Amino acid sequence: METINLAIEHHKQSACIALHFKYNPTINNCVRKVPGIRWSHTLKAWYLPCRRDAVQQLEKETRGIALLQTNILHEQLSQIKQQQQSNYLQTAQQYVANNKAGIKKEFAILPQITAENREALQQLIDLLKLKAYSPNTIRTYKNEFGIFLQAINSRTAQSITPGELKRYLLYCLDKLKLTENTVNSRLNALKFYYEQVLGREKFFFEIPRPQKPLKLPKVISEEKILEALFEIKNLKHKAILLLAYSAGLRVSEVINIKPADIDSNRMQIRILQAKGKKDRMVTLSAHLLPLLREYYLKYKPATWLFEGQYGAQYTARSAQQLFRQTFKKLQLPAQFSFHSLRHSYATHLLDNGTDISYIQKLLGHNDIKTTLRYANVSIKDVGKIESPLDRALRKRGK
Repeated sequence: METINLAIEHHKQSACIALHFKYNPTINNCVRKVPGIRWSHTLKAWYLPCRRDAVQQLEKETRGIALLQTNILHEQLSQIKQQQQSNYLQTAQQYVANNKAGIKKEFAILPQITAENREALQQLIDLLKLKAYSPNTIRTYKNEFGIFLQAINSRTAQSITPGELKRYLLYCLDKLKLTENTVNSRLNALKFYYEQVLGREKFFFEIPRPQKPLKLPKVISEEKILEALFEIKNLKHKAILLLAYSAGLRVSEVINIKPADIDSNRMQIRILQAKGKKDRMVTLSAHLLPLLREYYLKYKPATWLFEGQYGAQYTARSAQQLFRQTFKKLQLPAQFSFHSLRHSYATHLLDNGTDISYIQKLLGHNDIKTTLRYANVSIKDVGKIESPLDRALRKRGK
C-alpha cells in the first residue's frame, strides 16, 4: 500500500500540514475530496489546515487506499508541547520560525474555552450558517469571537456587561495595538452574538465604533499595467490578470467564473453570487476575447474557467502570488495586491470620463460613496490644475 507522509510546514506565514507522496492518480483523487485541502506550488504538495479534524477526514478519505505516516508529525507535536505557551497556534508558528532549516510545524488545537462558552461559539456559528453568511464572514466571526471567549477565561459570554465589553475593546486598541479594522471586525462578531444570538436589543448602543482610517485606493498606471501584463509568456497567467483588469474583478470573482459565464454575443461576463451574494454583468473586452478563446482551446477547462494543475479550481492564493510575481519588476510597494487591478480599472474609467454611476454598477457597489473614493485618486480634474509653483516659474520664463 502506498504511503502518505505528513509533516508540518511553513506556508504563507502560517502553519499547515503537508502531504508528501509519490504521484498516484487514485490517491490524488482521494485527497482532493478532503474539505479545506489546497495545492501549493511552493511546497509542491497538497496541504491541510493544522487541525485534528482535517487529519481525521484525510484518514477517512484514504482508508484502504494509502497509509498515513505520522511519525514526523507526532515528533513535531511533542517538541511543540514542550514550549510552555498558552496559545497553541502561536506556539506552532514560533516553532517554525526557530526551525527554518528543518521540518516545521504542528496542530493548532482549539483555544482553551470553557464548555459553556464553546456552546456559545457553536450557537454563533449555527446562526451565521442559518442566515447564509459567506464562508469568509463565518470564519472571521468565529475567530474574533473565539479570541474574545479565550480572553474572558471562566466568565460566561452571557454574563459580560456593555461596560466590560467597552473596556475589552479599549484593551484591544491600547494594549494589543490592534488596527481599527481588526477591532471593528471583533466588534461586529460580538454585536452579532449579543444582538442576534441572545436577542439583546441595542446592546452596543453605548459602545462607539472605532473610526476607520480613510485609505486611498492603490492605483497602477495604464502604462505600467500593460508593461507588466504583455510580458507574461504563460497563456493562463496572462488571461487571469488581463481579465481581472479589463473588467475590474475581485480575485474571488475571477476564480469563480465558468466558461458558460462568458457571453461573447453580447460581449458581457456574468458574475454570479459575488460579494454580498449579488449577480451582475460586466463588459467583456474585445481585445481579451481572442486570448480567452486561445486559452480555452489549449487548456480545455472542465468546470471552472481557470483550473489548477490537477483540475481543481484555481485558488485565490495562487492568483495573489501570480500578481506579485508579475508586478515584482515594477517595484511596487508591498501594499499593492491583486485587488489593485480593480482599483486601477475603476480609476482609469473615471479618468477617461465614464460616469460614476456606471462605474458603481460595473463594480457592484451598493453605496455610491464606496465608488466616489476613486475620485480622490483620479487625475480627470486634478490633472488640469496647475501648481502655483509651476505657474510662477512659467511666468518668469523658466
